[in-house]
Amino acid sequence: MNIHEYQAKSVLAKYGVAVPKGGVAYTPEEAETVAKGLAGPVYVVKAQIHAGGRGKGGGVKVVKSLADAKENAKKMLGMTLVTHQTGPEGKVVKRVYIEEGCDIKRELYLGMLVDRATGRLTIMASTEGGMDIEEVAAHTPEKIIKVTIDPATGIQGFHTRKIAFGLGLEGKQVGEAGRFVTALYKAFTDLDMSLCEINPLVVTGDGKVIALDAKVNFDDNALFRHKEIEELRDADEEDASELEAGKHGLNYIRLTGSIGCMVNGAGLAMATMDIIQLYGSSPANFLDVGGGATKERVTTAFKIILADPNVEGILVNIFGGIMRCDIIAEGVVAAAREVSLHVPLVVRLEGTNVEQGKKILAQSGLPIVSADNLDDAAKKIVKAVKEAQ
Repeated sequence: MNIHEYQAKSVLAKYGVAVPKGGVAYTPEEAETVAKGLAGPVYVVKAQIHAGGRGKGGGVKVVKSLADAKENAKKMLGMTLVTHQTGPEGKVVKRVYIEEGCDIKRELYLGMLVDRATGRLTIMASTEGGMDIEEVAAHTPEKIIKVTIDPATGIQGFHTRKIAFGLGLEGKQVGEAGRFVTALYKAFTDLDMSLCEINPLVVTGDGKVIALDAKVNFDDNALFRHKEIEELRDADEEDASELEAGKHGLNYIRLTGSIGCMVNGAGLAMATMDIIQLYGSSPANFLDVGGGATKERVTTAFKIILADPNVEGILVNIFGGIMRCDIIAEGVVAAAREVSLHVPLVVRLEGTNVEQGKKILAQSGLPIVSADNLDDAAKKIVKAVKEAQ
């Protein structure tokens, strides 16, 4: 789950992470009021959307008066902000964050994430603050410092000093950085974050280390432990289909392809997506109905797939273990009838009650194509979609 920058800074500040003072506003008048409560005369007006690259898209403005803060907030609120992360459709700005200006001496990068390779929290830092870390990794990887934390010991002084010295900090800045990184680590582990990026992390003229921006993601699977964090969710910033799927216990992620996928099991879903790509097309989604899906859940999954206007065909790939093939077949037939199926549909069933499932599909009277195996299913759905174009 993602949250806005102003929410991230509020969460981090409670753990002692240094952030500039600021406040959120939903109207130009509120923006002016917030600015009046801050130390001027320089303010920063920031559009709040769940995407990076806001500055390049016109979503971050430095202003030098209360009137300018109000005027820029007026321009941003309601605008469709397009960045490299939003896609060409962009996102509508519904709130802005007004922040005190900062005496920036240096811009650095600091990030924390769970490294899949080591299974441990890894801290990344770089002197190239303000840049996309992917660009730094691609062109100047030697400028990235990595520190892996053993969960048995937690973060230690030598970890923070390695980061501070690697960033070229000196004097009291080393201590400032140590306190900053330790507080960030505490917030990360306590709240089950999956990613925390501070870009830029700035060193001010008087040697303070401050988070000038903050991007925080949380592990969805751990939200039941953090109701106060779950309440920060902004449904307007999330895909409506993904939210609806979550309500029904479905794991769904919208992609950009044309073939919808309904599969049970994450590994099988990934294999299904790969083989669709292998045969010359692209998946429109990742959708795992789980091992114990009901007829109603399968019907809902089908509707969610078909709600995507990019879907030109559907591949259902079920290996019945806990999941029974006849239940899947009943759900597919019910959904196809309810939504008036208008795209090619290929179904591959294998496992528990497979013959019953195939019989249900065959007797449905619907134009459902059966497949013998995954390879056969992928070939058939790709061919069917191309012929229907």
